[in-house]
Amino acid sequence: MARVGLTTERLVRAGAELADEVGFEQVTVSELARRFDVKVASLYSHVRNSADLKTRIALFALEELADRAADAIAGRAGKDALVAFANVYRDYEREHPGRSAAARMRLDPETAAASAGVRHAQMTRAILRGYDLTEPDATHAVRLLGSVFHGYSSLESAGGFSHSDPDSAQTWTRILDALDALLRNWPTAPTPDRQAEDTGPEQGR
Repeated sequence: MARVGLTTERLVRAGAELADEVGFEQVTVSELARRFDVKVASLYSHVRNSADLKTRIALFALEELADRAADAIAGRAGKDALVAFANVYRDYEREHPGRSAAARMRLDPETAAASAGVRHAQMTRAILRGYDLTEPDATHAVRLLGSVFHGYSSLESAGGFSHSDPDSAQTWTRILDALDALLRNWPTAPTPDRQAEDTGPEQGR
């Protein structure tokens, strides 16, 4: 890479590419400096340290993923939107494992509130409105979908399902069918009286 023309944007994008190659946890300012064939000190006018670099990569990945998701669900509703949305996360994990890991990085509350993570939550809730879920069940469903999308995709990317039949793509399709059925028939929360019965002295022991 050329030594001239370094910008924060260029460094972050290169850091994202590096994450896909070597893993997000292995990304450091010093490794990025080696890629650009420059001294580490020359990068500190653009990023404060490796933690700052990783945060910027996380924000970049969240934005990139949100843009893909928005394009995928445009004009769709119900199961069509759910499947398109889910496939964006699965495809992103397979194409960009390092960036996908970055998108799951824990951010401080202020940074998270200003990130594209908010768009992800808004799109998920927009899809769920087609299933007529109200609070707090809508929040439960948001967490469920995030867990399934990220969890399955990361396990599949790591080869967790490659040694048995059926093919993981078939399982993915069945999982999305099951999620759609669950969302259409979301279980009713027990009433306070029923909860008290279910967690009485015997059950609580």
